[in-house]
Amino acid sequence: MNKIDKYILNKYISTFLLIQLLFIPIAIVVNLAEHVDKLIAKEVPIGEIINHYYNFSIYFSSSLLPLFLFLATTWFTSKLSNNSEIVALYSSGISLKRILKPYMIGSFIIAIFSLYSGMYIVPESTKNYNDFSYKYLRGNKKAIDSKNIFRKINEREYIFLTQFNPKNNVGTNFTLENFEGEKMNFKISASSIRFLEKSNKFRLNNFSKRTITDSIDIIYNKRSLDTIFDFKVEDLTPVNYIAESLIYSELIEFIENEKLKGSANIDRYLVAKYKKWSIPFSIFILTLIAFAVSSEKRRGGTGVNLAFGIVVAMVYVFFDKIFGVLALQSDLSPIIAVWLPNIIFGLLSIFLVYNAKR
Repeated sequence: MNKIDKYILNKYISTFLLIQLLFIPIAIVVNLAEHVDKLIAKEVPIGEIINHYYNFSIYFSSSLLPLFLFLATTWFTSKLSNNSEIVALYSSGISLKRILKPYMIGSFIIAIFSLYSGMYIVPESTKNYNDFSYKYLRGNKKAIDSKNIFRKINEREYIFLTQFNPKNNVGTNFTLENFEGEKMNFKISASSIRFLEKSNKFRLNNFSKRTITDSIDIIYNKRSLDTIFDFKVEDLTPVNYIAESLIYSELIEFIENEKLKGSANIDRYLVAKYKKWSIPFSIFILTLIAFAVSSEKRRGGTGVNLAFGIVVAMVYVFFDKIFGVLALQSDLSPIIAVWLPNIIFGLLSIFLVYNAKR
């Protein structure tokens, strides 16, 4: 790299870090001001609060990383343009492609960091952030789906519960069905099921087992029965944010297990998986768009470019969120929902860069 490359690359990364340092403290202050009454009322230890806002910083930064990068690129490129530095580069015979080289190197560095942190660093902070939020800040909102639970335990067994309370490990209207092919072997039902931590068994009240044979159905009833099943109590109600709080290898294994169990939330988990790959790619796309919209010298200077950049960034965030919701509430494939915003804005970036004034 020559001096110009190093200069632009240094500006690219340092401005990105500066934007982070500006916005994260503001977000912490706003969030703390919003929840300070609850923290005081619940007498949350100061150590837990400090640790929470450490995790909040990582969670917040990773969630809005592409937006921060877009604003940073728009800001420093506008300053280069307003100081006629980009015009000087064009006048000296340097091509647009050559000017973009340090931008792409910077994008690559941040994308690799984003990919690694998203897979192995951010999940732990996401888990801690959400655990704290549901424990102290979100009132009656629950971190789990605890009603109408249907699970495929293995290739032969399915369970259903009307609801399950993880606080006391008690579920109601429990049913387990065992199949061999399409033929049911037996069906277990109970008015309630409780997990006993000391014995690591499940207690079934008003237990009934119906065994189906070719000649006759055998029914066995018992008021109460302690037994062992092939599933764990955690399998009944995984937390809503579990996919975001697993490192990548654990997430892959978790998704495969959930597929076997017939989880109703599989699309949500797949969206979390694909986002770990799509966000690093969005860094390249948004860098190109930011360069294209801010490399031209405009009346109004940096402020106009920043305003326009914020609008474009918010549109990208809107597309990203709306397609994520569509993946969960429609037949839209999760991989299409996650990557479609990148495809749309990728085409837009090519168009804008190609038509950028030289």
